[in-house]
Amino acid sequence: MKVNIPRNDLKVTIDGIQTPTPFGFGGWMSIKRTMDGKSAMLMSDTVLLQEEVNPLISAALAQGLEISAIHNHFFYLDPVIFYMHIHGMGEPADLAKRFAAAIAATKLLPANQPPAGAPPAKTGKDIFDIAALDAIVGHTGTVNGPTYKYTLGRPDLTVTLMGTEMTPAIGLNTWASFAGTADNAHIAGDIAMLAPEVNPVIAALRKNGLEVVALHSHMLAEQPRILFLHYYGTGSASTLAQGFRRAIDELGKHGMDDMKM
Repeated sequence: MKVNIPRNDLKVTIDGIQTPTPFGFGGWMSIKRTMDGKSAMLMSDTVLLQEEVNPLISAALAQGLEISAIHNHFFYLDPVIFYMHIHGMGEPADLAKRFAAAIAATKLLPANQPPAGAPPAKTGKDIFDIAALDAIVGHTGTVNGPTYKYTLGRPDLTVTLMGTEMTPAIGLNTWASFAGTADNAHIAGDIAMLAPEVNPVIAALRKNGLEVVALHSHMLAEQPRILFLHYYGTGSASTLAQGFRRAIDELGKHGMDDMKM
C-alpha cells in the first residue's frame, strides 16, 4: 500500500523559476508485508522545511519508528527543503496508526494541507512529445499534472531489508521528472545503484551536462547495499532525456572489479 504525501502548501522555486509540486516536492508512505508474511515494513520519504526536520524526528521516535536518512534532493531551492526517510516494522494497521500519529501535528498530514488547486491548463502530455521521450529513455512515463515522470525498478537485483523484498513501490526505484517546456525543460531525479555503478553513472551524467546534486543511502541494512544519486539539469527535454538514458545504461554493467581503489 502506498500513499502519496504532496506539499501543496509550498511554493518552490529552483534558481528563481516556479516549479510544480509533482516535479519532486511530494513525499510518500508505503507498507509492505515481509516475505514470510509474519510482519510488515513501513518506509516513507517526507518533504520538510529545515525547521520541521527535528520535530518530526522526535515525533517519529516517540511512535517507535526509526530514521534511516536525511538529505537534500536539489540545489538552488527557495525555500530550502530536506527529505527524511522513516522506517518501521510491525503489523500494517499499527504501522499506519503510528505514522499518522507522528505526522499529526505537521503539514504532512492531509488534513493540514491546502487543496491542490485547479488542474493545470496544460498537462505533461500537452507540453512534451512523450512518444519521443519514451523512445529515447526506452520506458513509458506517467503524466502528473504539468510534469512527465519515469519510475524504473531494478529487475536485475533482489534487494532485501528486514525480511522484506524492496521493490519500486517501497523505495527501490530510479526516477526522472520533466517540467517546464519542451525547449526549456528541467529534469530532476534519483538513480538507485550498486557501489560499482556509482562513478560510471556520475561520469555519464557529467558528460551529458547534468549536475550531480547528492549521493547517499535511503535504508540502513539492505542487502545488497544500494546508493542513491540525485541529479538536475536544464535544456531541451530531448537532450535531457538522452543524458538520463546514458546514465541508466550504466546500471547492471559494472562489478566490484570495476571499482578504482
